[in-house]
Amino acid sequence: MCGIVGLFLKDPALEPQLGALLADMLVTMTDRGPDSAGLAIYAPPIPGQSKITVQSAQPAADFPALAQQLAEVSGGSARVAVKNSHAVITVASDRLAATRSALKDLSPDLRVMGAGESVEIYKEVGLPKDVVARFGIAGMSGTHGIGHTRMATESAVTTMGAHPFSTGADQCLVHNGSLSNHNNLRRSLARDGMVFETQNDSEVAAAYLTTAMAQGRDLGAALAGALEDLDGFFTFVVGTRSGFGVLRDPIACKPAIMAETERYVAFGSEYRALVGLPGIESARVWEPEPATVYFWDQRQAA
Repeated sequence: MCGIVGLFLKDPALEPQLGALLADMLVTMTDRGPDSAGLAIYAPPIPGQSKITVQSAQPAADFPALAQQLAEVSGGSARVAVKNSHAVITVASDRLAATRSALKDLSPDLRVMGAGESVEIYKEVGLPKDVVARFGIAGMSGTHGIGHTRMATESAVTTMGAHPFSTGADQCLVHNGSLSNHNNLRRSLARDGMVFETQNDSEVAAAYLTTAMAQGRDLGAALAGALEDLDGFFTFVVGTRSGFGVLRDPIACKPAIMAETERYVAFGSEYRALVGLPGIESARVWEPEPATVYFWDQRQAA
């Protein structure tokens, strides 16, 4: 049992409140997942700039010299913003791949949470209220975001085992459920070049969608393909640079509720995660149908 939340803003006036709204939604789901928690926050990209979110078990040792260590490979563009055990490294977009590669040699103990032009990912072991507080999530703005509270059932309670899982630029996934064919699918994706950081089945689902989108499908089409290729029980909420998607398996035994107004689309594992949203009393509220793709895109929201 885990808790999932998501919020996709259609009204730019709500963007300064994104972090605060998501934080409240996530904390409400604490009893569904007290082991660890995480969020992905998407903000409008800055032209020519990309970001890498990294985590360290020893931030006081790893972060102070990081910008200087990356100066050469980043062409002097690297800037490091420390947020507790995480840091967001901003670099010129044409230096993103080289910088990420260099991190493995310069600071092998750093773990990459996610990278891209828009996304920042924060996740740690602990109660959702503590995770939200340590990273200052309530003060963050953005266009959309997803979050997860985890109750571990099959793998260890670790930072890397927490959600969201990110396997592609500006892509991430949160999952409630269990996949039965993840080992075979992992081997197939690894043969095609996908690199996995954990043994978690949810990372395989994220990698499947990344691979599908790399082959030219948009998020909606990638989610449709998952219905054919993924076995098990799942509710997915997925973020991309401009998109937000939801999918439940054909049996749909994992709880899910959605709400939509002219200002936003919201997802929660339970309705109580949505009750603090502005205008929720007049929202269209529904339970997403089994085996049905729900997909919104910022480029089409205006």
